Amino acid sequence: MKRFLGNMFFKLSGWKLKAEVTEEMKHSVMVAAPHTSNWDFPYALAAFWVMGLDLKYFIKDLYTKGLHGYFFRWTGAVGVNRSKTRNNLTDYAIEQLKSKKMVVLVPAEGTRKWVPKWKTGFYRIAMEAKVPISLGYLDYDKKEAGVLGVYHPTGIFEEDMTYIQEVYRNIGPKHKKDYNPQIF
Repeated sequence: MKRFLGNMFFKLSGWKLKAEVTEEMKHSVMVAAPHTSNWDFPYALAAFWVMGLDLKYFIKDLYTKGLHGYFFRWTGAVGVNRSKTRNNLTDYAIEQLKSKKMVVLVPAEGTRKWVPKWKTGFYRIAMEAKVPISLGYLDYDKKEAGVLGVYHPTGIFEEDMTYIQEVYRNIGPKHKKDYNPQIF
């Protein structure tokens, strides 16, 4: 059902999916970049459904409660109460990846607005959970969603981030003014 819905969404919107699903991708941290629009959600969701990947992503717990909460949980949402001071999403994601095969989607910027540099929790999650980083993207210039590859971090932060930054250099965000490809 989800695969059918994802394919229909792409067909109706004129987008295409460019991704070859690999075994290592099925158990990874997937960076989502660029992230500048609410439209990123349905395109990314459709891509995951078409690829048949078990997606998990973090969202304000407000969205996972009530009647509409069923929809978000069905899509892979994990509700998070941000007001709790002991709430550590990075540690939670690490534990989840250590205990089961899944993909944790992490928006690189952490928000849809311009930021001076990317959040790097995805890197720490991958290193500590000992999983690769899948390089997910949405290119609004080409109307294309996909995965630019699977990267195994070396533990040399600056070299790894420089490589990842280069991979995303030519990807077209929805709102160019809100995207900063500067990682660190």
